[in-house]
Amino acid sequence: MTQASAAIPPLDASLALEFEKKAANTIRMLAADGVQAANSGHPGMPMGMAVAALALWTQTMRYNPANPEWSDRDRFILSAGHGSMLLYTMLHLTGYDLPLEELKQFRQWGSKTPGHPEAKHTPGVETTTGPLGAGFSNGVGMALAERWLAQRFNRPGFDVVDHYTYAIVSDGDLMEGVASEAASLAGHLQLGRIIYLYDDNSITIDGKTDVSYTEDWGKRFEAYGWHVQRNIDALDSKAILAAVNAAKADPRPSIIGVKSVIGYGSPNRAGTSKVHGEALGDEELKLTKENLGWPVEPRFHVPDDIRAYFAQTAPRGAALEAAYEAMFAQYAAAYPAEAAEYRRAMAGELPDGWESALPIFPPSPKGDATRNTGGKVLNALAAAIPNIIGGSADLAGSNKTTIEKQPWISADNFGGPNIHFGVREHGMGGILNGMALHGGVIPYGGTFLIFSDYMRGAMRLAALSKLRVIYMLTHDSIGLGEDGPTHQPIEQIASLRAMPNMTVMRPGDANETSEAWRAALLNTTGPTVLALTRQNLPTYDREAEGLGAAAGVRQGGYVFYENAPKGLQVVLVATGSELDIAYTAAKQLVSEGVGVRVVSLPCWELFAAQEESYRQAVLPLGTPKVSIEAGTTFGWAQWVGNDPAKSASLGIDRFGASAPFQRIYKEFGLTSEAVAAAARKLL
Repeated sequence: MTQASAAIPPLDASLALEFEKKAANTIRMLAADGVQAANSGHPGMPMGMAVAALALWTQTMRYNPANPEWSDRDRFILSAGHGSMLLYTMLHLTGYDLPLEELKQFRQWGSKTPGHPEAKHTPGVETTTGPLGAGFSNGVGMALAERWLAQRFNRPGFDVVDHYTYAIVSDGDLMEGVASEAASLAGHLQLGRIIYLYDDNSITIDGKTDVSYTEDWGKRFEAYGWHVQRNIDALDSKAILAAVNAAKADPRPSIIGVKSVIGYGSPNRAGTSKVHGEALGDEELKLTKENLGWPVEPRFHVPDDIRAYFAQTAPRGAALEAAYEAMFAQYAAAYPAEAAEYRRAMAGELPDGWESALPIFPPSPKGDATRNTGGKVLNALAAAIPNIIGGSADLAGSNKTTIEKQPWISADNFGGPNIHFGVREHGMGGILNGMALHGGVIPYGGTFLIFSDYMRGAMRLAALSKLRVIYMLTHDSIGLGEDGPTHQPIEQIASLRAMPNMTVMRPGDANETSEAWRAALLNTTGPTVLALTRQNLPTYDREAEGLGAAAGVRQGGYVFYENAPKGLQVVLVATGSELDIAYTAAKQLVSEGVGVRVVSLPCWELFAAQEESYRQAVLPLGTPKVSIEAGTTFGWAQWVGNDPAKSASLGIDRFGASAPFQRIYKEFGLTSEAVAAAARKLL
């Protein structure tokens, strides 16, 4: 049953030309009125691409406005997010829960129509766009997830996963490197359910695109392995639909060059950069409406016949989803286990009993690198949670991101969980976001922590969009040693902690790593960083040594060790590989009669979320504190204070060096002796 609901026809495709113009002008003028009301925004792109949007939303896309989360809907991405009023206009006209009043409140406090589209904020918005190239790369992730789910769950006669990813992309999208990275992988994997309309209007904010952009974009995408169509007239809906149908018939991802005039209809600004990033102005808006034969007043005018025309999308969408659900009921009867698993995966739920798969590592003085134990935890979890999929940016052997004895995704086979992202960190980040937005999979990606800088834009959008994406970022400090300062993170951990809604976990041994994975999977409202070591760390015999349980990671921080029979005199606070340094220093201080506590603080965000009473019980006010972390000391005053008589922070506020890691730690004063000395000074 390919496209189970395809027997239900789209809206009438035989529109009279004048009626089509009227519908397109409705779109144009709603967008222009919204931008004018805000006196801020980008009216040009919606005015130029109105016919294309009309064709997509009424003639080919499958969706149900009453249920924006219908699993088998086509996805639409406005990668050119600056033209957000086009998307809001289409959502309003087609019956999503976006009243006309919201269009009038464009870019205003508390509205559902922010300056750029935001996922999980406006009904029907699939992804957060605005930073150019982001939506392009998200679409690749959505198509990858669709293909993976289709191979896993579709059965003969039952195509329960069967939809396309559409987008409108811009000149700016094609210029951004993240789009090139994602496009290259999409072509390599032959993600044929991608259909992008390129708004080829030859204008950017600085003027004509040829001031900086003269390449043959079509040949570039052909080299990537894409199906390319050029010079489709943005005013010719039949040509646009023919191009879309040709794209559907081709097994490659498709990009359709749509030649448009930015600001179409504006007598004085059409085809210029003036209409790109500012409102038309009252006078030019009036002239534009007169030029298009549109009533000057009232603003936000929707003619009754146009309103009635678009009103057909609601019952059509309901029928599309009803037909799908009828087919899915038959599928569930024939394949009950698969149906249950699919519903669970699309709901973002974890299988019953998954936590029992988390390994408990035996004590080992030699221990292991947390990158290694992180990979072991991943493999244990993958056996219990089959929709964990991901990979590395060409560092799988170093990041330990491979799910062993399972296939790698290729153009011919999406049956495995492992993905070769190639040396494309930013593209990987955007693709992971698209996978998470699509639903049905739990995506993860790995690279060296230092190279998180390359995908920071995508990580920020994951945090803003509240996406469950997991980053395995290894080689997390100067502990990587000889590769030197180019590869040694200093400020990266602090900068990621500074990002709102980003959870950063830096576990201190194997069992803390297992708990960090647990926290990452339970974090369904934002991304999680697992910062993992290259060097070995001991796995503690917590019971024999009287140490705090690794389950304390769930609170973000906990009392790892304490020996203070005569009263607590100093608290040593550490994360990751420096936990053992603090523990060694504590034992030295105890031998001198000092009452010491060691606090493991692997996750600042989880710790900050605890009740104040718990935080003060772990980090008592007034007690001198010393922090140690192999990175910048920036931010540590939040936990240890900034009174030099009662606090000290040992870290690295310069770039690293190339040498064996033991020597670097010694030279930078990150040793148990240095920690003990800092504690004595406070006493």
